[in-house]
Amino acid sequence: VQLQASGGGLVQAGGSLRLSCAASGRTFSSYVMGWFRQAPGKEREFVAAINRGGGSLYYADFVRGRFTISRDDAANTVSLQMNSLKPEDTAVYYCAADLGILTKNPGRYYYWGQGTLVTVSS
Repeated sequence: VQLQASGGGLVQAGGSLRLSCAASGRTFSSYVMGWFRQAPGKEREFVAAINRGGGSLYYADFVRGRFTISRDDAANTVSLQMNSLKPEDTAVYYCAADLGILTKNPGRYYYWGQGTLVTVSS
């Protein structure tokens, strides 16, 4: 599967952005999907993940209550709605896919998109 993330940009603190990740292929519903981020000088970290069918969701503690992950299997997309953004949310955000189990571990995701930059100004 090929992944294409979009929706990043510059936003003021307290604002919102919606990231989207479009997937190629006809088996999108078979994949567990995740969002990760990497800030300058830091390691890539887990943000949110959603299982096949969308019945189980995982969130990092630092985004719980502010970010919402969702998927639309008919449209082959996974989205990340980000509200109440903070300057510390500034990072390149990546979507990822895997045929395995739902996990927060980036090493368990085989397919990765190219990333989209989110910049939150104070």
